[in-house]
Amino acid sequence: MTTLMSTSKAAVSAPRNPQDALVDIRRVRKSYGQHEVLRDVSLAVPAGTVTVLLGPSGSGKSTLLRCINHLETIDGGRIIVDGELIGYRQAGTKNHEMTPRQIAKQRRGIGMVFQRFNLFPHMTALENVCEAPVGVVRLSKSAARKRALDLLDRVGLANFAGHYPAQLSGGQQQRVAIARALAMEPKLMLFDEPTSALDPELVGDVLDVMRELARDGMTMIVVTHEIGFARSVADQVVFMDGGVVVEAGPPEDVLGNPQRQRTRNFLESVK
Repeated sequence: MTTLMSTSKAAVSAPRNPQDALVDIRRVRKSYGQHEVLRDVSLAVPAGTVTVLLGPSGSGKSTLLRCINHLETIDGGRIIVDGELIGYRQAGTKNHEMTPRQIAKQRRGIGMVFQRFNLFPHMTALENVCEAPVGVVRLSKSAARKRALDLLDRVGLANFAGHYPAQLSGGQQQRVAIARALAMEPKLMLFDEPTSALDPELVGDVLDVMRELARDGMTMIVVTHEIGFARSVADQVVFMDGGVVVEAGPPEDVLGNPQRQRTRNFLESVK
């Protein structure tokens, strides 16, 4: 069923970010019943940059990430990726939710990597990476195979193409999941705590792949508690709490000289 979402005039008329952001989030609101998870969240992510979202559990970070590719609907505001309104078409001051087919088409340009790897257990690493290019965009099997092998090599798993998920470590499975997302050649990559389910000794390999993506200019939004990664890779760090952006800016400011006491308390707790 098509749903309607109200959008305030302030959100509709908000000016474009002067940096011409690839991701433009304007006054986004999201509630579950009486619980308001996101409260007028605004954020701009320029193309080719890495934004890291930090905050305590329940602060709205993962919900915001899921709203960006419309895995969650929003109750107000707008999310624009590469100039395109995500999940809705605008009619006057109302946003009408798109059809599932239209939403699926938009998601092709937005890769997402989850806490849990969500690989198909009955498929090899190679088959997992090939699945969407063949099944969704109708890439030929030979072209999809070549792309998948190149991507598995890129994430350091060229010798594991024929392995099933159960034969791989957690870190290897997560790297396959990253290769799978990259196989759709997305303009934006979303990472929802990609290392939180891994044993500590496996975290480094996954973060190294993400660092390489950042060096290659991939636009990324990352929810993580890896402060070292945020400090070394992020162009922008956003601290959220209670469904709002408390503080945002370069890592040297937010992590090195936070202006809000709530930010300082959080950083002390995760040292």
